[in-house]
Amino acid sequence: MIPRYSTPEMVAVWAPERRFTIMLEVELSACEAMEQRGEVPAGTSAICRERARFEIDRVDEIERTVKHDVIAFLTNVNEHIGEPGRHLHKGMTSSDVLDTALAVQLVEAGRLIREELSKVLDALKLRAEEHVETVCIGRSHGVHAEPTTFGWKLAILWDELRRARVRLDHAIEDIAVGKISGAVGTFAHLDPAVEAYVCAKLDLKPAPASNQVVQRDRHAYFFTVLALVATSIEKLAVEVRHLQRTEVLEAEEPFTPGQKGSSAMPHKRNPILSENLTGLARLMRGYAQAAMEDVPLWHERDISHSSVERVIGPDATVTLHFMLRRLRGLVAGLVVYPENMKRNLAKSGGLYFSQKVLLALVESGLSREESYSRVQKNAMAVWADGGWLPDRLAADPEVGGVLGAAKVAELCDLGWYIRHARTVQARVFAGE
Repeated sequence: MIPRYSTPEMVAVWAPERRFTIMLEVELSACEAMEQRGEVPAGTSAICRERARFEIDRVDEIERTVKHDVIAFLTNVNEHIGEPGRHLHKGMTSSDVLDTALAVQLVEAGRLIREELSKVLDALKLRAEEHVETVCIGRSHGVHAEPTTFGWKLAILWDELRRARVRLDHAIEDIAVGKISGAVGTFAHLDPAVEAYVCAKLDLKPAPASNQVVQRDRHAYFFTVLALVATSIEKLAVEVRHLQRTEVLEAEEPFTPGQKGSSAMPHKRNPILSENLTGLARLMRGYAQAAMEDVPLWHERDISHSSVERVIGPDATVTLHFMLRRLRGLVAGLVVYPENMKRNLAKSGGLYFSQKVLLALVESGLSREESYSRVQKNAMAVWADGGWLPDRLAADPEVGGVLGAAKVAELCDLGWYIRHARTVQARVFAGE
């Protein structure tokens, strides 16, 4: 991922230095396990660990000749170890090293993402509680429906991202699998105890069964979970973008001192953070699709997945980590305009009271169809000519004459719609 959308912690997970360090640990741990089993001379693993080192430039130089990254890496390491280095990689295949190292990196990346996701949840909860009773119009199809609260909107997203964290935990557990089972995975030249030892040292589980690679459904699941987190982020971003439109202006991204919104128009304050998150979410879904394509490899393995994962491993995790950090700042700094919410509520002339009156007419003994017709007639008049729906209903003999003007006024109570807001938030956050 380009530096513009990167975070230093996540970039460090995918740095060549970190990758080679994990690969070296896989090789040295396997050597230790074999020594314990009497399969390499006593003292070999200690010598190898003491002498082992690598130089990234030297590995790259060797690879330009041998055209094989693991061989290049081992060649460079053995330049430092000397004769005992011949016992490294005994009975192993390249995917033993690469897949196990990749699992460690994905677990590390997943944990960083989880940490940032938890911070987003904290920020969302704080704002949801702040606006638990901040009334705003609810919209369906983009059209005024019935009142809700801004805190309700945020509580819904909090609950969605809480579920995302549960999925992420499972995806991290599912990807935390290594394999040291040799060519085509049959342990022909290795004992499963070596695999168990290496995986335990790296806090992984051995794959119950593998061919030459760890099966890529695990990776597809991991990247799909990341894409789903990104899509939930986009959901909030789209909401902010709509609410920041000049005609709505119920909420607005933070606009910091010195910030410029347009190179041409000095008045502009654009939802650039949300639009950025929307765009990055598109990339995340693309990474998930690429991971899906890696699942059906040929027979016991091919390496068509390798080039894909070298891109999507760093890019997807770096991107999502950046997105979560940006989202956290957006949520914490989001400017909310309750007075504009009240003005927007008034724009539809009380149309949102229609269902409450409809139900009261039904309870009075009218059929639902007749009740609907009488309320809708007045609602369409408000759409066409303006005015205040409760006033029209009270003056209509077919409505006010049935219910009474006082009853109509009582029914048209804004507080009725948000009376369960605190109960619902308590229920949502009880799942924390």
